[in-house]
This record gives sequence, structure tokens and C-alpha cells, in this order.
Amino acid sequence: MQSKAKTVREYLASLPSDRRETLEAVLTVIRQNLDAGYEEHMQYGMIGWSVPHRLFPPGYHCDPRQPLGFAGLASQKQHMSLYLMGIYFDSKDDLSTWFRTAWAKTGKRLDMGKCCVRFRKLDDVALDVVGEAVRRMPVDAYVGRYVQLLAESGRGPDGKKLGTGKAKAAATARKPAPAAKAKAPARKAAKKAGKTTRK
Repeated sequence: MQSKAKTVREYLASLPSDRRETLEAVLTVIRQNLDAGYEEHMQYGMIGWSVPHRLFPPGYHCDPRQPLGFAGLASQKQHMSLYLMGIYFDSKDDLSTWFRTAWAKTGKRLDMGKCCVRFRKLDDVALDVVGEAVRRMPVDAYVGRYVQLLAESGRGPDGKKLGTGKAKAAATARKPAPAAKAKAPARKAAKKAGKTTRK
């Protein structure tokens, strides 16, 4: 259910109080753990976070006018949804396995598609797991994995098909940083410098 709201604040204000309070709690956790390179805005009719074109000029390969989406948060007709594209990228890899295992350990039921976690109330959400998942995907690692997956399918960062040799070179050119070496979120430092703004 896409919203026509132009800002995050406007989007939240349009929701019933119970949904607004739930999404605000999830929003707070995401903001606290988000790498400073991502930008928050309305995208695809929901609250979104993406890699801006200034950091990744090609944008999203299916629609280069759009920045590369990282996460989304939405109020749908029957539920609320959290989209974590990094888990979709790594659906058969360590990040997805870690996420599902960590969530299960909380005792909460995980209602999840490839990247969409569905929930009806705040108590359904393992907030600490969400925060850690966001923290494990700094911009450089996320973009690196995205470029690598495109290359593995024979495409360059812009999504255009490459020759065999070029595809192999692109696949190894920009690998993601290991999760263990991911830097702590830079948002705290940005706050101290007075550079963080809210929409």
C-alpha cells in the first residue's frame, strides 16, 4: 500500500496511533544502527533508506534514476513490513542464516519472505536483531555485495551485460568488507559534529 506522503514525518502522521508508535520504535532502532552513508527518505511510497547517487552513481540497475535501495519500512493493509535488501542479496549466505537464527533465539515468530519481515504489533519484532542486522551492512559492504552479484550474473554495476572476461574481473573487483570488520555506525560521530538532520 503505497503512500503519497512526501516526507517521513508526513507518512508517520498519516497512520493510526498504534501503527505510528510501532513504526516509530522500529525506525528509532534503524536510525541508531545505520551507517551514516545511507540516506533516509520516502521511496516507493514507504520510508526508505538508500545509497545516494553521490556514493554509487549507477543507482538501482532496474531503474538508474532511483538510488540503490537498502531498507524500507511500511504500513500495509493487513500488517507492517520491514524490508532488508542486504538479507535478500545474501539469501543463501551467512547474513541470512545469522538473521534467522538470531531471531529464533528471541522466541519470537519470524514471518518473513525473501527480505520482507511482516509484523502486526511491536511485540512481534526482535528489535535487537533488526539493529544488529542493519549494523552488519555498512554502505561499502552493501554496495560491494550488490556489484559482486551483478557481476556474477554477467552484468556491470550499471546492470548492463558484460563480456565474459569483464564479468569475471568485475566480480572480484569490489568484494564486501567482512562483517567482523564493519565499522561502527558513523551516525554518532555525525551527531557530535552537528551534521545529522531529520526529515
